[in-house]
Amino acid sequence: MVRSDLVDIIAAENPHLNRDDAERVVLALFSQIIAGLEGGKRIELRGFGVFSIREREAREARNPRTGAQVQVQEKHIPFFKTGKELHKRLNGDA
Repeated sequence: MVRSDLVDIIAAENPHLNRDDAERVVLALFSQIIAGLEGGKRIELRGFGVFSIREREAREARNPRTGAQVQVQEKHIPFFKTGKELHKRLNGDA
């Protein structure tokens, strides 16, 4: 599923919203999740999951092509952990 599919589903299930309004809702949701993560916040959607940021420290690695050592900078990686309800549904425990 891609974003446009999600917009179409929301528009179809909410006849009072046209497609443009549904797209604005989806974009607003995504932008708030992104803004929260940029601010270092943990985003919890009960029953669905938690978005958070994990930090990876700087380290030395090897270039697989040349074998030369390279320095990899510190990174902030987005991380998603499923909620209990979603985990149960995906694993047939529901």
